[in-house]
Amino acid sequence: MTKIVVNPGACGLPAKVDVKKEGENFSVTISSPCKMVAKLGDELRDLTMRDAFTRIMENPVYQKGSSCLRHVACPVPSGILKALEVEAGLNVPRDISITFVTEEKAEEGDA
Repeated sequence: MTKIVVNPGACGLPAKVDVKKEGENFSVTISSPCKMVAKLGDELRDLTMRDAFTRIMENPVYQKGSSCLRHVACPVPSGILKALEVEAGLNVPRDISITFVTEEKAEEGDA
């Protein structure tokens, strides 16, 4: 089983995502205090390996996310697909991040 925690930022409502291989398919469990992410978890229970290769506009994770999430920049759908890739053996478990660069950080060479 691959487990991740997505800390989405300003809303402060993290999401726990578990993806488990079950035969040819993958079960998805999502828990979050965010009602919209919880709804996504209710509607998105199963994925296939093909979903890791499906384009964004046709991808079931993003399609369900589009109907459940009001905040288009929510990183939870991307996290779900990263967990699927790892559980399917298509990628390695490495943390990802988005870092905002302020002028002070850029001057310090942290950019």
